[in-house]
Amino acid sequence: MNTVQLECFITVAEYLNFSKASRALKITQPAVSHQIQTLEEELGVKLFSRTSKSVTLTREGSLFLPDAQLILKTALTAKERLGSHEHFISLELGCHNYMEMNLFPPVLKKLSEEFPMLRPNIHLVPFPSLLSFIENNQIHAALGIKDDQKMSLLYFKELCSVPVACVCSPEHPLAGFRALTKKQLTGNFIACSPRQIPDSIFAMQNSILVNLLPEQRFFAENVESAFAFAKAQMGYTLYPDILPAQDPDLCYIPITNLPRISFGVYCQHKHDQPVLKRFLSLISQFMKDGS
Repeated sequence: MNTVQLECFITVAEYLNFSKASRALKITQPAVSHQIQTLEEELGVKLFSRTSKSVTLTREGSLFLPDAQLILKTALTAKERLGSHEHFISLELGCHNYMEMNLFPPVLKKLSEEFPMLRPNIHLVPFPSLLSFIENNQIHAALGIKDDQKMSLLYFKELCSVPVACVCSPEHPLAGFRALTKKQLTGNFIACSPRQIPDSIFAMQNSILVNLLPEQRFFAENVESAFAFAKAQMGYTLYPDILPAQDPDLCYIPITNLPRISFGVYCQHKHDQPVLKRFLSLISQFMKDGS
């Protein structure tokens, strides 16, 4: 596997068109096809489904895309760093969705003021993969919900303990409640893909789905899609009520008889790097002030 193969794969995945990808890469279309073919042979899977009219990612291609982006980014960053005489400070951060990503900017602003040579990077990675990147030292720290199965392998710093909330539009009938119990949840429910939410939330949404009629069930590929459906008044969804990450266009009503969620930041047990230690301190203070 080499960077040329990865660049071709990522570019074709972006355009879903081999001709456009070859123009963007400034190489011939047969060369792009050859690179994709050799990559597929090396991985032992098909990455694209091709017809005379369309190109689509296979399931394996969709799963490999974030890994390919990370590998290519790591390779290019290493090449740039080794070829530079500047002593840049790397900080690789991870999160699962854009709500979590919105917690980073105020912290990175202060951190970059203290460390002018800081060059951070943020990885948006589905749930099953993110913590593995920390274990393999590909990411320094990542936001997430506490998973007791990972506690022996990684250090977890709790940033807040929050209720699971019913998330809906202000016009939804449930929006008028200050608090809810699980039995009071009524109407269409928007479930999220298990690859995009922690196991604890997935179990909660499944306990709701089993009691609903098929016409009351909506399924979203990711959290952002679930929130978009909620804004469209198609139903409500479940999400931890992390105050600084709230969407201002939605209502969050705590569900009192569901377990609270511990939200925090994961990193290696040995986290004595000065920039990482300061990041942990700043995000802890930011979450405390925001709550």
